[in-house]
Amino acid sequence: MAIRVPRIIKKSSTSLEVPKGHFAVYVEEKQRKRFVIPISYLSLPSFQDLLSQAEEEFGFDHPMGGVTIPCSEDMFIGITSQFRI
Repeated sequence: MAIRVPRIIKKSSTSLEVPKGHFAVYVEEKQRKRFVIPISYLSLPSFQDLLSQAEEEFGFDHPMGGVTIPCSEDMFIGITSQFRI
């Protein structure tokens, strides 16, 4: 049985393009690496927990106009690689 790893599209912070059905998030507080991820992640409880933490730490008024997830890039990739969609 194969394990399907969800598609995370990592883009440079200079690109503003986001494919249909995806949205951009910024990971890490200092370097703010940008990831483009599927909208389907919004329905997952573990991703909702990450969003709640982001809201507590950063609120919704973000200077870059996006969502910032307050964790390391490695942790973000580790968490999202476990998602089954």
